[in-house]
Amino acid sequence: MRLNQKQCIPCRVGIPTLSDSEEDRLKSELTSWTLDRGKIHQLKKSYQYSDFKESMIFVNRVADLANSEGHHPDICIHYNRVDLTLFTHKIGGLHENDFILASKIDEIGKNMETL
Repeated sequence: MRLNQKQCIPCRVGIPTLSDSEEDRLKSELTSWTLDRGKIHQLKKSYQYSDFKESMIFVNRVADLANSEGHHPDICIHYNRVDLTLFTHKIGGLHENDFILASKIDEIGKNMETL
């Protein structure tokens, strides 16, 4: 099953983060996300829009998705650019939920191209 067809599952403190090989396998299903393996492994991506209003439309769609999935990205808005960072705070690293949400955010990004 593709990532964008899965649902995020509630995550508990104490479950292990993904191994590097699991991260690599899941990342191969994503478009243009960067895998940052610093102290805390994270997924990062920037989306560029024509203006602030379009950026906010994107952010609001991502917020709706995040609430429905029960999994929330860190979002930074810079006028016409939106930077997203995903990792599971409860476990201090990456979980499959982060890749699921990233995949679904990419679908929103693709739909924004038709605005």
